[in-house]
Amino acid sequence: MTCAIEEKLAGMGLSLPPSAPSRALYLHGKITGKTLFLSGHICEWEGVPKYFGPMTPTSDIEQGYAAAQMCALNLLYNIKAVTGSLSSVAQVVKLNGYVAATPDFGKGPAVVNGASQLFMDLYGEAGRHARTAVNVSSLPELALVEVEAVVELH
Repeated sequence: MTCAIEEKLAGMGLSLPPSAPSRALYLHGKITGKTLFLSGHICEWEGVPKYFGPMTPTSDIEQGYAAAQMCALNLLYNIKAVTGSLSSVAQVVKLNGYVAATPDFGKGPAVVNGASQLFMDLYGEAGRHARTAVNVSSLPELALVEVEAVVELH
């Protein structure tokens, strides 16, 4: 059954990935009380990385933005997998974004905006969140971006 959030996603020309396989021994998400903690997801589609780091001062920010958006789509997939529906989200509490970058790249927050904007577009004011965006030397599979999330459930 398609919910209003999935309809918004489709209206944006986006969809959830068909799967988001694990790379190691961890849960994609864990609920405690009304809080869902989501593990970090890299910019991959069905387990195949699509964007690779590092970002440099001459890199295309739009490519990084798209990579972060793909991370958010994987997070959304797992919200649905863990809770049964994207409508179960009362609010997005926090995102942590990691950008593979050279030491002289200072625009990591602009890259992570790709994930933040998607949550705000889908959930409106409930999608606005606290956030950390940091640059790191490398990520799993040499991915460009990884994003994790904390959401409150209804």
